[in-house]
Amino acid sequence: MKLHVRHITDYRYTEPLRYALQTLWLTPQSGPAQTVDYWSLGAPEKLFTQRDAFGNTISSYTFVGKDADNVRWSLVNAAGDVETLGVAEFNDAETLPHPYFFLRATHLAEPHFELAEFGRRFIPQSLDGTAGLPALLALSQGVADAVSYRKNSTSVTTTALEAFKSGAGVCQDQAHVMVAICRSLGYPARYVSGYFYAANEPDLASHAWCDVCLDVATRRWVSIDVTHSCLIDQRHVRLAMGTDYNACPPIKGVRQGGGDESMTVEITIQPV
Repeated sequence: MKLHVRHITDYRYTEPLRYALQTLWLTPQSGPAQTVDYWSLGAPEKLFTQRDAFGNTISSYTFVGKDADNVRWSLVNAAGDVETLGVAEFNDAETLPHPYFFLRATHLAEPHFELAEFGRRFIPQSLDGTAGLPALLALSQGVADAVSYRKNSTSVTTTALEAFKSGAGVCQDQAHVMVAICRSLGYPARYVSGYFYAANEPDLASHAWCDVCLDVATRRWVSIDVTHSCLIDQRHVRLAMGTDYNACPPIKGVRQGGGDESMTVEITIQPV
């Protein structure tokens, strides 16, 4: 399926903006699950593009305001066409971090004995880094049941354990819980950001899921959408991956001036 994605982030400030440095994880790449036919990225200043440690394409820009400037608005615009292939299983390139790297604890997806205890209902403790797909899918369904999807119930700083204990969250939280459980049991797992097309679910246009390593020796992974308890398919567009949300947010930055900031995000996805 070919999808046209349009992602606009609109910033407004109550006072003049003096300085801003922003990094964007908003460029999808062609790979086993998708082919990027066209993609454009726009920002208030010239963008500088590079690859991060996880192989993601990232772009950064710097804004420096002058004394006479009265800049109180900025816009980041991403758009393009992506052909989704629905491939959920794949092997990492040798240039990417070793699967065992994704066992390390991170703030938002830290292993915990309570998460391990819950996970053992569905999958055993890993002895050799090999995971069974049916058990992982059963775990994803268990996580979706334990952490119900509820808008505005958490924030980008909510940890996996906090979401698990509260029993509610959004796709980001469900992915973090799944990742943290897998790490707690010895299965390498990582966080994935992207887009999800569903005509009747516009709130899920900005989406998150996870990769779990099926076989460490061959660097084989599978992408699982915890929110929908399924493998990724042609509705999914992959943007970036990392150890957790903090490693690959859509936009991260710092600023001086500007007073209070308000941000509006608009994402539309349409079949081509």
